[in-house]
Amino acid sequence: MRNILVTGGAGFIGSNFIRYMLDAEPEVGIVNLDALTYAGNRDNLEGLPDPERHIFVHGDICDKNLVTRLFTKHDIDTVVHFAAESHVDRSIKDPGAFVRTNVTGTLTLLDAAKKYWIDDKAHSSGDVRFHHVSTDEVYGSLGPDEDSWTENSPYAPRSPYAASKAGADHLVRSYGHTFGLPCTITNCSNNYGPYQFPEKLIPVIILNALEGSPIPVYGDGGQIRDWLYVDDHCAAIHTVLRSGKAGETYNIGGGNQMTNLEIVETVCGILDTQQPGSVNVPHRNFIKSVPDRPGHDRRYDLNTSKIRSELGWHPAHSPKDGLSGTVQWYLNNSRWIAEIRKRPDYKAWLYCNYEGRKK
Repeated sequence: MRNILVTGGAGFIGSNFIRYMLDAEPEVGIVNLDALTYAGNRDNLEGLPDPERHIFVHGDICDKNLVTRLFTKHDIDTVVHFAAESHVDRSIKDPGAFVRTNVTGTLTLLDAAKKYWIDDKAHSSGDVRFHHVSTDEVYGSLGPDEDSWTENSPYAPRSPYAASKAGADHLVRSYGHTFGLPCTITNCSNNYGPYQFPEKLIPVIILNALEGSPIPVYGDGGQIRDWLYVDDHCAAIHTVLRSGKAGETYNIGGGNQMTNLEIVETVCGILDTQQPGSVNVPHRNFIKSVPDRPGHDRRYDLNTSKIRSELGWHPAHSPKDGLSGTVQWYLNNSRWIAEIRKRPDYKAWLYCNYEGRKK
């Protein structure tokens, strides 16, 4: 790896990955392409280590001319593709936006990589890698006693978001098989950590609890997810880039299955400990059931034995440590939060998704 194109690098996971890689790979340069939609934030890139090795480009992954030009101008040899619409609730409101970004955008990137690496022969196949970051949601939903998903489990997406990511996964595999493009895919579980956009579950819990506002829990809160600290996700992708085999898929998970209600209660307990003088203690008193999401999947669980046994990756953070650090980060970054929460579109979305939800 010399010149990496990171898509969606101003978002939650992408910005954390850039920080991680600038520390882990001192010879690598990073070109960060981000459209700065609602979840992209230039503030996520403040204070980068060795910032002169990072170039930010404001642009759309669906812009074929721009993407093609970036490959040539910066001699890109590695792509790490995070850019995606990723919120299931938003995909229910506007599926078309998810198809455009997640499917058409991925196709545009694949075409540019194929042109530069294979058609133009800018690099040999052993020196390049297209890495696509996907989700566990492509596999569908598990019953209470079903075995966890392996990399060979059939796809059965159940939301527009999951379907769009499944389509992108299939495109990546097809370019590897048909054109010989060196590709890898990772399917990860729910991420949490610093810089996560405040509409997602864990930031919502923290911010609402601090304010004494209702903490919304869908339905009975019994939906089960696996939780992965974002730095562990970044380390796993780095491991796949260094040691993973082209053409392979690797599941990445934290091995921490919890119900949504358990996550909410755990975060509230951490807040009680870190803010013992708050008038809102105990914070769990603000938990409120809201009507469930349409088609809400009941359980996700990834079998991560492949990446553990073949590549030696293991998560380094326990849920207790990861969640405690995440809560502390939000407590320490009130300006970052305030800048996002004052946006009119952010306020409108929260009202639409929670206050305006009807049974």
